[in-house]
Amino acid sequence: MERITGPVGNAVGRSGVSPDHLTATGLVFAAAATVAVGSGHLALGTGLYVAAALPDMFDGAVAKATGSSSSRGAFFDSVADRVTDMAILGGIAFYLAGRDGGRAALLPMAAMAVATLVSYERARAESLGYNAKGGLMERAERTIALMIGLAFPVFLIPVLWLMVGLTSFTAVHRFVMVWRQAAKPTRVRPVGRARSATTDRVTWAVRAERWRAWREQLASEGRARTGVVRRERVRRRPTNRP
Repeated sequence: MERITGPVGNAVGRSGVSPDHLTATGLVFAAAATVAVGSGHLALGTGLYVAAALPDMFDGAVAKATGSSSSRGAFFDSVADRVTDMAILGGIAFYLAGRDGGRAALLPMAAMAVATLVSYERARAESLGYNAKGGLMERAERTIALMIGLAFPVFLIPVLWLMVGLTSFTAVHRFVMVWRQAAKPTRVRPVGRARSATTDRVTWAVRAERWRAWREQLASEGRARTGVVRRERVRRRPTNRP
């Protein structure tokens, strides 16, 4: 994949287009695809959905080519991915509700729920220092499956059922993966700035307690040495005998 995205990223980067521009463009196409799908124009919605996926494919390559990778860009890209997924599935739900009734809309909503759970599990696990990647139905697989379902409407319902099943399995798989990592005796420190204010307060309280104990120990040792010196002086004091 990098053999394809690399040259394209270099060419786009030389044109002055930034990764954030590509991410924003993908959001615009995703919004247009949502409107097209919700109004029943599935062929048009499929084309717009593909157009929304292309910028997301190359924004990382552009960031690498231009050396403009940043935490802000990564955050923007992740949020845009979630918005795109929810928008497309929401458009499908609106379309199915109008075509087959209200209950049919529950299927894409269920797919949206488990997809959000999978994304949350990875984000939360990585904030704690664990690995939660992998699974049968990640975002790339979900995107391809939805494109197939929209391009061939006869397969849309089966594709949604397949998404719900495999994405649920992926959620369980990631939960078990992190659960096993957390059960290991080795201490895993949170990455980045994941330490909470409560943890900081506890740490400073422990340090303060150690400082007080050290000072009290020094004071007691000093008092003990002073007492020994006084006793020695008393012993060495000459006595006046008649």
